[in-house]
Amino acid sequence: MTKAGFIYIITNKTNTTLYIGVTSNLVKRIWEHKNKVVEGFSQKYNLNKLVYYEVFQDIATAILREKYLKGKTREYKVNLIESQNAEWKDLYKEII
Repeated sequence: MTKAGFIYIITNKTNTTLYIGVTSNLVKRIWEHKNKVVEGFSQKYNLNKLVYYEVFQDIATAILREKYLKGKTREYKVNLIESQNAEWKDLYKEII
């Protein structure tokens, strides 16, 4: 049985910094960002608002998608977010 995978984009309250991540447990990973459990980029820039995510049947496909999106421009990422979440709402409550 393959493990599902997720890619996600989080930002700060002013939507100025974007972070793309990949995980096999989206709820747990976003909780970790919100509670600043893991030191690093997201903690440093106070990134804890989930504004976009995608679900994949396996983690390998999710990793490929993450790498693809990381290579895209900010404009591309903003358009992607706004195609699903025009108001930049925090989607965390939708996934728990």
